[in-house]
Amino acid sequence: MQDSAALPSRTQHRPPVWRRAAALGLAATLAGALPTRAQEAPKGVIRDAEIEQLMRDYAAPIFRVAGINSKAAKIILIGDRTFNAFVANGQKIFINVGAIMEAKTPNEMIGVLAHETGHMAGGHLAQLRMELANAQIYSVVGMLASVAAMATTTRSLSGKSGGVGMDSRAAMGVMLGPQELVARSLLAYQRIEEQAADRSAVRYLTATGQSPKGLLETMKRFQSEGLFRTAGVDPYLQSHPLPTERIALLESTARASSSWNAVDSPALQARHDLARAKLVGFIGDTGEISRRYPIADNSLAARYARAIQAYRFGRIADASSQINALIAAQPGNPYFQELKGQAALEAGRANEAVPALRKASSMAPNGTPIRLMLGHALVSTNNPRDLDEAIRVLKSTISREDDNSEAYQFLAMAYDRKGDKAMAQLSAAEALFGQGRFVEARTQADRAQKQFKPGTPGWLKADDILNYRPPQH
Repeated sequence: MQDSAALPSRTQHRPPVWRRAAALGLAATLAGALPTRAQEAPKGVIRDAEIEQLMRDYAAPIFRVAGINSKAAKIILIGDRTFNAFVANGQKIFINVGAIMEAKTPNEMIGVLAHETGHMAGGHLAQLRMELANAQIYSVVGMLASVAAMATTTRSLSGKSGGVGMDSRAAMGVMLGPQELVARSLLAYQRIEEQAADRSAVRYLTATGQSPKGLLETMKRFQSEGLFRTAGVDPYLQSHPLPTERIALLESTARASSSWNAVDSPALQARHDLARAKLVGFIGDTGEISRRYPIADNSLAARYARAIQAYRFGRIADASSQINALIAAQPGNPYFQELKGQAALEAGRANEAVPALRKASSMAPNGTPIRLMLGHALVSTNNPRDLDEAIRVLKSTISREDDNSEAYQFLAMAYDRKGDKAMAQLSAAEALFGQGRFVEARTQADRAQKQFKPGTPGWLKADDILNYRPPQH
């Protein structure tokens, strides 16, 4: 835990603004929003310590054999219920929570992660950007050629009786010709990369002693659920190989793997079941929760989902009883303690939340969302004796994630209650900056800078914000 130097360095700080990016994966879509907790589930980024850790544990051996730096790579959860994962913005794998909710085994999700790792290790995103740049050049050249052809055709037609000029449909045909050829070339390139990522995934899974069966099952699910449409589709206008072609290629490679019959450990399956139950409990409606986890199901995962349901729908006493039963069943599970703290905090009982969140944070030291929630709870007790701990916890959170605007918000509150106006205003400026509210951020930074001595860390940080200008797109 870093302490006094928690403000991020000037060179490290980057504006956390979503930018338009090419994406590669099982499908290609990008959602961007400020982080939310799992239960809110809009189509934006979701933070959850338990599920983030599970995905990191799934990916770690895959990253290792693929030569990916696990500290540099990030796995980001998206609040979308469709089954999807993709690579974008460098070494970042985006996973829709719908993929986790529908994947019945860890192996299915690990297969998806292996495929996306294949894109990262193959440098496919950078190569796609080059292809896009080339496509733009080809498109311009083609369009200039089309204009020349149109002019020639126009002159030819205008020389005929009546001088009516070029037929509009003929003109559009000339104009669209090079565009379609460019599109076909680019999509064919993407299809090749998808097949390469499939082959890489099988290789990584085999090297780590894991079965490629889950990846194959995922592809078969896409086919059976009609997520890929084959009837009447031009295969040259698809960015992914059509399912019959892709599955045939993948199956022949996967079945040859020496790890084909490997199975997930019971412990890993249990963690996977809890993660799925958590998402259903937070995101599903009462009907879905009851269907997936009926009262007759006494498994730990089912009890987890129902406890979350009780808390989420305001049955506080019932939720508390169910959560305590979960903790009794697994005293060492940090995420049951986290749920207890979260339920108390959101019920307005911050003093009750703090002990549970302290336990959760100590049990899961890499759980940044838990640490953030603990900082929130410590600020919310309105007890001056908790402020120093709150500042320490929140600065530690920021040392791990220097673009966490929510952490800066609570840090500003803590400093304000301690009477440190300069640091409160600087933290508020950082929070606004992280949200992309640059004008308001500069206002707070200006107020803060006037209270720091020139050249001090606080003054320099305020100066960074004052001098920052967002890129023009």
